[in-house]
Amino acid sequence: MTKLSVNINKVATIRNARGGNRPDILKVALDCESFGADGITVHPRPDERHIRYADLDILRPQLKTEFNIEGNPSPKFIEKVLQIRPTQVTLVPDAPDAITSNAGWDTKENVEFLTEIVNRFKEAGIRTSIFVDADPEKVEWAAKCGTDRVELYTEPYASGYGKDREKAIAPFVTAAQKARSLGLGLNAGHDLSLENLKYFIETIPWVNEVSIGHALICDALYFGLRNTIEKYKECLKHK
Repeated sequence: MTKLSVNINKVATIRNARGGNRPDILKVALDCESFGADGITVHPRPDERHIRYADLDILRPQLKTEFNIEGNPSPKFIEKVLQIRPTQVTLVPDAPDAITSNAGWDTKENVEFLTEIVNRFKEAGIRTSIFVDADPEKVEWAAKCGTDRVELYTEPYASGYGKDREKAIAPFVTAAQKARSLGLGLNAGHDLSLENLKYFIETIPWVNEVSIGHALICDALYFGLRNTIEKYKECLKHK
């Protein structure tokens, strides 16, 4: 079964809107675990507009499932990840002022930089994943960087799903097959939802993990957090 890692950034956004500690990020993360999440994802950004670097110190000792930290590998980010030592680090090329991630790495152009970063994290015993578009060449160059996994940027799939889901998923199948042929683990994330997740997993059942935050938290407003996580887990069951 593909694992579900719940991204709690949006929960931190709600907290930060009023100050204080409501909702309590740690409690939400632990509740997600108890409700069936296989991991917790956070994506600290330089302006700390949602998850803060201080949150990582609070979360790491308490989490019982996999902890995935995403982000652009700035010196501050690298230092913090090496200190925290999560289960996995996902390298994302988002600009400091980006509202959300909107593209994967040009792995060929950045192969030397990414190889150096990947080696540093792997030496520390941290599983590495590189965020890439659904492009076999990008996947192949990611493998040359020495990464353990790639994470496919799935917003184009989500955008095209309603019009022609077979056409929307086709490049992701090709990229996923390339990753598997190269011995890479496979993650996926960005705009996956209750509407489009099941078809994605049925078509590419060897996905190791999906990271879902925005859609899941939006659904939780209506269904409740426990029921929502159960609904997403149901979508991830393989036939």
